[in-house]
This record gives sequence, structure tokens and C-alpha cells, in this order.
Amino acid sequence: MPTAIELANQFQASLVGEASSPFVGLAPLERAAQNQISFLSNPLYRQQAADSSAGALIVSKSDFEFLQANPGQHFAKRVYFIAQNPYATFARMAQHFAKQNTPTHAPGIHASAVIDSSAVIPASCHIGPFVQIGPNVKLGERVVILGNTSIARDSVIASDSLIYPSASLYSGTRIGERCIIHSGAVIGSDGFGFAPDFSATGGEWVKIPQTGNVVIGDDVEIGASTTIDRGAMSDTVVGSGTKIDNQVQIAHNVIVGKCCVIAGCAAISGSTKIGNFCIIGGAANFAGHLTIADRTTISGNTSIIRSITEPGQHFTGVYPSMLHAAWEKNAAILRGLDKIRQRLRLLDKK
Repeated sequence: MPTAIELANQFQASLVGEASSPFVGLAPLERAAQNQISFLSNPLYRQQAADSSAGALIVSKSDFEFLQANPGQHFAKRVYFIAQNPYATFARMAQHFAKQNTPTHAPGIHASAVIDSSAVIPASCHIGPFVQIGPNVKLGERVVILGNTSIARDSVIASDSLIYPSASLYSGTRIGERCIIHSGAVIGSDGFGFAPDFSATGGEWVKIPQTGNVVIGDDVEIGASTTIDRGAMSDTVVGSGTKIDNQVQIAHNVIVGKCCVIAGCAAISGSTKIGNFCIIGGAANFAGHLTIADRTTISGNTSIIRSITEPGQHFTGVYPSMLHAAWEKNAAILRGLDKIRQRLRLLDKK
């Protein structure tokens, strides 16, 4: 078990309290025990933190000063990790404890896996049962591919990436280092491209061949049942550090910048370019061929139908989007419409 001083040094936090105290993991404020660590990142929960039985708290300097000025019954015997960003420090500590408690995947290839003779599979990789790996696939060191996953021809997966069961990577897919792809994800399926050819007597939708690939950067996480389509002629690209939730649709030729987060059921139409450090809420949707500036925030269920060129704005809307501040004003008016109607009726009676 790591001690308080070991954790403080590893995660660059200032330590207040008994340096030799050992800890077994992390837990929420209301359930944490004496040998567990919890965190406080929202001042609204200061009282809950003061009353918590946690043996240690990850806090900001200002929250520590509040707890020091308003000590609960556990204050004196508790350890404090004072961090500039308590939430991020909590996440990194959680990763540390998770690695200690997660079973490792021993290198080796399961007897039921089907691997083409031209594929490059380093000895440090783990290939699970019923995995299919096609011609000219190249894996980096320590790649883990779990059961029933399909990796099609000419795909490349860089070192230390993890592919969970039943994921499908179509041909030519490129995955960066330390990526995580969850079960049911489909990477590189055909983009939705059809040319109409109709006359008065009939016709058809003519399929446009999708000849591009999908390129995923380093440290990207892709959620369960998410689909990322291959490009029509150029590549679909997801930048390094981006995190994508479950059941997200990313269409052909989309470019997603670095360090974005995209919540569940969002849908991004073809050839849209998302900037860096953008935050996209659940079920948000984008029309095609748009450009979204860096550090844009899109609230859940918001429809974006025009490009956003000014960085750092926040958009919200049940109807096609508007600036968040304008939406709040309009929402306040909508809430009062019934009262206004009642007043108008009274005026009519007079």
C-alpha cells in the first residue's frame, strides 16, 4: 500500500498530516473509510467533506483553509493532499490504484485466433480468443486485443493500445499509442455517401466509394458502440488526447482536434472540422461541412447548423444554436409567458 508521502511526491501535491499513513484506494466522500482517499473539487460540498470519514482528502488551497477554519470531528487525524487541480489529481491517483488492482494480460496469442502470416505481431502483445487479424497488419509493443475483435488488412495499432472484445477495425485504420477502444466500436466503416440519379421514370442512389481511412492519434479513448466512418477520398482524423463516449457517430472526412471530449449519442456530419479542446455535450449534432473554432463548448441536445469562427464560446439551444448567454435570456422569458398571458386576459376583460 502506498503511503501519503509517496503519493504526494508522485502526484506533486503538498502534504499536511501523517506522512507514513497507508492507503488502499479512493472512495466518495460519503462512503470513504479511514484507509481511503476522497476529494473535494466543488465548494458546495465543503460541509460534506468536513463530515467525511475519509482518511485523506485531495483539496485546493482555498478549500483546505476553509476546512481548517471550520474543522469537523475528523480534521486533526486526516491527511490532506493540497493540489492545484484536485479533480485531475484525483483522476491520476485513481489510475494508479486501478493499475494495481487490474489483472494484467500476459503476452501471447490464443490458439483460436486467426492471424494472417504477413501480420507483424511483437512477442509482447496479447491476442485473445477468436481474434481475426488480416494481411499486413502491424501492431506495436504491448498491444492488447481481446476476444472476437476483427482487425482488417493494412491496419496499424501503435504501442500500449487496448482493444476490448468485439470491436471492428476496417482496412487501413491507424490507431496511435496508448489508445483504448471499447467493445462494439466500429472504426473505418463506409461513410454515408450516395449520389442521386433520378428521373420521372425512376432511378437510384449511386454509392460513392469510400477510399480514405481513419487515423486516430495518441491517448484517444473511444466508447462502446461508437462508429467512426472512413473518409470518402481523404482521411477521417481524431486528434491526440480526445475522449469519445459511447454511441457517438463521426461521419466521413470529419476532423476532430486534439484533447476534445464528445459525450454519448453526439453526431457529427461529414466534412465538419472540430477545433482543439472542444467540449461537445450528449446528443449534440452538427450539420456537414462546418468549421468549429478551438475551445468551443456545445451543450447537450444542441443543433449546430452554422460554422463557429470565434474561439472559446459556449452554445446552447433546443432550436438551432445561439450564444449561451442569449439562450439563457430567452429561456427566462419563455418561463414567464404563462403569467404574461394571464395578465393579457385580465386586461381583455377590463
